[in-house]
Amino acid sequence: MDSFYNFTAENASGQVVNMSAYRGKVVLVVNTASHCGFTKQYAGLEKLYQDYKNQDFIILAFPCNQFAGQEPGSEAEIVSFCQLNYGISFPIFKKIKVNGKEAHPLFVYLKKELPESLGGRVKWNFTKFLIDRTGNPLKRFSPAETPEEIEKYLVGNKIL
Repeated sequence: MDSFYNFTAENASGQVVNMSAYRGKVVLVVNTASHCGFTKQYAGLEKLYQDYKNQDFIILAFPCNQFAGQEPGSEAEIVSFCQLNYGISFPIFKKIKVNGKEAHPLFVYLKKELPESLGGRVKWNFTKFLIDRTGNPLKRFSPAETPEEIEKYLVGNKIL
């Protein structure tokens, strides 16, 4: 049986990270891009991470260049952009694909567990997937849903 904890991904430095490293944490998986209309959400995501990281909350950023070429840079350029412009301190992974035959297996799983009306596809950058403390995909947030709205959901539903 598939579980969030069965997947691995390479971080931006090329090290393989097993998602089981996040067992017991609330995880927000986000496909990101540096040149997107939603890029400013990085600021809110970092604030959300800073506010709740001590309550076992983590954000995992997965850069993706599949939507209008909005993430053209290398991993080093992406990390530098995120740190210089938004002070990002949560993990950034290697650039991946989220749709199609070459989609990363983690995103294939998340789309299957939390489908939307687009046949399970990710429709744009900054789609967010919330995983509970036991590794179960809990909720999918659209790109337009802000980190502030996600915080209200987390706190209002006593997830954190």
